[in-house]
Amino acid sequence: MSTIRDVARQAGVSVSTVSLAFNTPERVSSETRKRIAQAAAEVDYQSPDPVAQTLSSGRSQLIGMVQADISNAFFGKLLREVELHAHARGYLVIVSDSNAEFEREEKILRHLASMRVAGMIVSPCGLNEAETAHLHDLKTPFILFDQKHEGLSCDFVGTDNQLASATLTEHLIQLGHRRIGFLGGVEGLYTASEREQGFVKTLQASGLETDSELIVDARYTYEGSYAQTRRLLALENPPTALLACSNVMSLAALQAIRDLGLDCPGDISLTGIDDVPWMHMISPQITVVVQPVEAMAQATARLILQRIEQRQSGSEPGTDFTDTIFPPILQLGQSVAQITRT
Repeated sequence: MSTIRDVARQAGVSVSTVSLAFNTPERVSSETRKRIAQAAAEVDYQSPDPVAQTLSSGRSQLIGMVQADISNAFFGKLLREVELHAHARGYLVIVSDSNAEFEREEKILRHLASMRVAGMIVSPCGLNEAETAHLHDLKTPFILFDQKHEGLSCDFVGTDNQLASATLTEHLIQLGHRRIGFLGGVEGLYTASEREQGFVKTLQASGLETDSELIVDARYTYEGSYAQTRRLLALENPPTALLACSNVMSLAALQAIRDLGLDCPGDISLTGIDDVPWMHMISPQITVVVQPVEAMAQATARLILQRIEQRQSGSEPGTDFTDTIFPPILQLGQSVAQITRT
């Protein structure tokens, strides 16, 4: 059976560096962590089995992770990074997809609690207090990711969503666009509300009128974005640019533009929030703001492990919960054109 020394030898680093990568990954560079992870796979190094450790110590080594749409590339990248950090500390991540249904989410969380998982990472889909009541009742340590709910006593990790949409809106305005269509997410959902606020506030700060006809609920889905894009572009006075609130929605908008026989960005400019791994292969490459998934995953893993260890030591969490908010990053593509008309 391979040991930590075999991993160090294969990776060309010291044993202490491997130990740091496994136990406190935030102290090791991303490049070194990836080299160590690859070396561990090459020598078939196996960390202690989480289930066996639970049986022998009475402490669970399982972390539950509940997402609304695991097929979305954003959540896939998050899972990969969280698993890397959790595995290094001897934890196994169990992933469940709520399909954005709060009843299903409630059942999943109840089932995870019955399995006595050590902690949970949840991206909740409920829109109001009644739909998130089950989160108030959780006895298991948990943190919220992406979707925030006021009134819940827990840590939160997310992006500055208002800044994300504001950055794209300002970029479009600077290039001469005055009629901008907004393809929003599910009305009432935290990220959707924040992104719409960022859009509206930026228009108002620039002295532009907010046309409610151009702000639509595209449900964070491909089908919703495709249909709403076609409807916006069929208006008597259509927008000159679109802002889609997710990677799936921006791809759907681009498909709708093409199916209408229009050119992007010649006839209509397009921007979006988040990318997909193959975005550079799409023509035109879409101008987007992206969330720093690796840094967000590190913060998520660090916080949930901190809460788990706090609970296992017998300490109460108190009120020292934190909101960890990351700024988005603008990535310019070729999907936006400058215009002179108003």
